Amino acid sequence: MGRRAKPSKENCPYVTKGGLKLEFALRHFAVSPTALVAADLGSHQGGFVDCLLQHAASRVYAVDTCYGTLAWSLRQNLRVVVCERQNALYWLAPEPLNLITIDVGWTRQEYVIPSAIKNLSSAGTILSLLKPQYEAGFAKTSQGVLDAEQLQAAVERVVGWLQTRFRHIASVPSPYLGSGGNQEVWLCLRNPL
Repeated sequence: MGRRAKPSKENCPYVTKGGLKLEFALRHFAVSPTALVAADLGSHQGGFVDCLLQHAASRVYAVDTCYGTLAWSLRQNLRVVVCERQNALYWLAPEPLNLITIDVGWTRQEYVIPSAIKNLSSAGTILSLLKPQYEAGFAKTSQGVLDAEQLQAAVERVVGWLQTRFRHIASVPSPYLGSGGNQEVWLCLRNPL
């Protein structure tokens, strides 16, 4: 997994560059949000939310522990259900979700994925952005960045854990570096066991 560049602010069609990250995953895994009910766990300013809307999701629940961070344009959109001051680990959707996107900092996949599964429809998909530095722990980083060996070990551990919970697991390195310069990895999860 080679290092990649951070997404550029120039010509970004979304409220944040996070939308470009999700757009890549949607294309790579051939996931279409069109007419789907979705949730974005860890929405913050709403780059993923904006991407889902621009790809024709029928409704998006924007879930975040923060308050007032979601972009105003998204807050005013009738297809967005703002769920502020809500911890994704405990949040329950009022309806089954077809698509759940996840971008959470400081939280391991093994904590957030079980919550996502509870909210997922039987034919739903989870797209989760794995941040290996949180999986491995900062003690294993050099100035906050994992080396290639530690990165691979963190991804393998998470995928091994996921194999006991999903029938379909796919992964791909993100073409955009995460905060601090860490390589992030997209997970596409379907058919919970």
